[in-house]
Amino acid sequence: MKLKKLTSLFLTGLLSISLFAGCNSSTNTSTDSATDENKTVVDIFQFKVEFKDQFEALAKEYEKEHDGVKINITTVGGGDDYGAALRSKFASGNEPAIFNVGGPQDVKDWQSKLTDLSDTNASTAALPGTLKSVTREGKVLGLPFNQEGYGFIYNKAVFEKAGIDPKSLDSYAKFEEAVKMLDSKKEDLGLKSVFAFAGKETWVTGLHLSNLFISPEFDEDINKTFDAKTLDFKYSQAMKKIVDLQNKYSVQPTISLDYSQQVEELFSMGKVAMIKQGNWVYGSIAGIDQEFADNNIGIIPVPVDGYKSDSIAVGIPMYWAVNNTKDDAVIKASKEFIDWMYTSETGKEYVLTKFKFIPAYDGYDTSKLSDPLSKEIYEYTSNGKTIGWVFMGYPSGWGMNNLGANLQKYLGGNASWEEVINTAKDAWSEERAE
Repeated sequence: MKLKKLTSLFLTGLLSISLFAGCNSSTNTSTDSATDENKTVVDIFQFKVEFKDQFEALAKEYEKEHDGVKINITTVGGGDDYGAALRSKFASGNEPAIFNVGGPQDVKDWQSKLTDLSDTNASTAALPGTLKSVTREGKVLGLPFNQEGYGFIYNKAVFEKAGIDPKSLDSYAKFEEAVKMLDSKKEDLGLKSVFAFAGKETWVTGLHLSNLFISPEFDEDINKTFDAKTLDFKYSQAMKKIVDLQNKYSVQPTISLDYSQQVEELFSMGKVAMIKQGNWVYGSIAGIDQEFADNNIGIIPVPVDGYKSDSIAVGIPMYWAVNNTKDDAVIKASKEFIDWMYTSETGKEYVLTKFKFIPAYDGYDTSKLSDPLSKEIYEYTSNGKTIGWVFMGYPSGWGMNNLGANLQKYLGGNASWEEVINTAKDAWSEERAE
């Protein structure tokens, strides 16, 4: 076992609670004033913990080139509820200049605070379709972070040793057969289980997983999802198959298995063959074992029985928004910073090689995509093998607080599948009736 792995195990065992809390906690150096030593201060409140350090480094680069601007960054995400934290931030009176919105529901909730970004260079460079969910009455109210995709991330060496060709798993039946084969050989393969199913994380189940089985109902269109008054949940039985399969062949108990355990302790340490996650986990895996991250991980679709079994879920995770209640100098500086991040040569280099983003903008040399997950997802996208993200069009709080919470009850044996689905459908209708 590599020294880096041993170090990771030691830290995990000694600091399991504080390490995860530290990963998800806020880092706030912002001020309430619009100027700091005669500089224009731009306070940013953002959700993506995976690129926190790199983002702060980029901000320092920007300050070097723009002496009159000070960038302060607060990061809240991971296991924390960014939406709740953002509402609390605004309620405190210390409103950020730049913050994040996720799509139509967030645009509706925050519309009174959103600046029109139509005049930015980034809005012009945004890829076709990426602004659809944040455009209202001709105004662009958010700018995309990046493109992300998720599916089953797998250990290539384990699959090869088991004699499984990942490209052959083009149906639910074939995928299930492969899972059972892996389970039958898990001792020889050095596995604790086939999956690490993070049932504790309601964003994993109630948002990302459910999206695969709700998106088809609304033609993979986030705005149709947002406008829908009812949910039929046509593919709920297909979802049940995937939930049950992961739960049966996962490290237990899944109801208490969190993101950190799933990604860092189990998958990165070679204890499970697969996890349902996205390209954002590359940095965490590389932090445990760089060689493993670079050479031994791949991604395959989650098979949606009766719909698509060859497509990766791809979408925009969040959008940058600018607070229209700030003074003109701060609004101008905020727009210029976002433009610089996505359209300057320095910014584009960071986006591709430091942030490890799949760009959502024109003008990038995508041959520089540097991690294997992003490369594969970009290939799926280029070939049109995608399922659209619609979960940001769910009723506010529905995915995590209703569906996700009730899925936990199901995993714990305290609710039937029918109860979970019927409760979710009723809550959707009630929320949209208001």
